Amino acid sequence: MQFKKGSGWKACYDEERNLYTAETWDRGTYHLYEIDAETYARIGTPECDDWDSDVLIRKGRHLYMDVDDGYSNPYSHVFDENYATLCPWARIQNSGHQSPSELTNIGVQFFENEKTKEHWNNQKQS
Repeated sequence: MQFKKGSGWKACYDEERNLYTAETWDRGTYHLYEIDAETYARIGTPECDDWDSDVLIRKGRHLYMDVDDGYSNPYSHVFDENYATLCPWARIQNSGHQSPSELTNIGVQFFENEKTKEHWNNQKQS
């Protein structure tokens, strides 16, 4: 496995599975994403600072999120049940308050990106 790391993010390229994944964090929030090779190549370069790297990572397919920021009750959303298998390298943060899938579905519709929506809708149809 190969890694890139910046302030508030870390990304991994798993050569055996040809899989690119990343985690981001900030005060009380934690996210896991599947990203593409182009994003992995761009992040952490002199042309792409930590802010831009974070923005690019967040365009990937959202796998998991955990929020315990003190502004609301803690919660976790699982967008892909295989998040831990996809990111075995990550130090996954979990507040212990996983949302039911119905609430995750609402969250996907309101604040997630198109890649996550497409994957979630395909899972519901299967």
